[in-house]
Amino acid sequence: MPFATLNGIQIHYREDGDPAGAPIMFLNSLGTDMRLWDPILAHLPAGLRLIRADMRGHGQTEVPPAPYAMGQLVKDAEALLDHLEVKDALVVGLSIGGMVAQGLAVKRLDLVRALVLSNTAAKIGSPKMWDERIDTAETKGIAALSEATMTRWFSRDFRIRPELGQWRALFEATPPTGYAGCAAAIKGTDFYTPTSGLRLPTFGIAGSEDGSTPPDLVRETVELIPGARMELMRRVGHLPCVEKPVEYAQLLTDFMKETGHV
Repeated sequence: MPFATLNGIQIHYREDGDPAGAPIMFLNSLGTDMRLWDPILAHLPAGLRLIRADMRGHGQTEVPPAPYAMGQLVKDAEALLDHLEVKDALVVGLSIGGMVAQGLAVKRLDLVRALVLSNTAAKIGSPKMWDERIDTAETKGIAALSEATMTRWFSRDFRIRPELGQWRALFEATPPTGYAGCAAAIKGTDFYTPTSGLRLPTFGIAGSEDGSTPPDLVRETVELIPGARMELMRRVGHLPCVEKPVEYAQLLTDFMKETGHV
């Protein structure tokens, strides 16, 4: 797996598909890594250039001291696309990944031709909520956050399935410093004003049982961008790409066809 030294840290990334194809960058959520997107890749159209990376402090990417700023996370995504000489990518971001996607589009519209804002918002949660989670991660460890996180992340249907175990393990493997660093970035972000200035094709995805970014919150953000639309996926939580990968991939495919990306 390749690494690139960008913004002073080692960033772990991966490319799949056709190197000459239309590029898609996937940005993962807090407490996951690039494997978040594994379930959908086989269901996407052939001929795409699929770009994934572990966010700062997650997966195999370096874990610098916390806290992190959202601007740093945006710079990491920007630097990777520049490193790979990518322009006009479709950027798919989930949760904090969707916040990074918004910031990237505001800063570098030459890199982003269309956005998918999945289970995300311009502002997520309250500073007090994030301070409590940061304190728990740093003093008690990630496992102390696990049960409540699984409840927010997954639908009732999914939480009784054996696959839940692998996603719990992925979450609990997150470095506490990386979790705390990215949680601080979310805490400090309010993108309502910059996102409302965006003018590019945008598609929102929400889960009916999402306990982290409920559908109304996602809709409120998507509606900041003129012409954007949103799809509500039923009986899924915060990670619909995990719970219903075929349906999720079809939504992405339909959007790519609408925007001429495939």
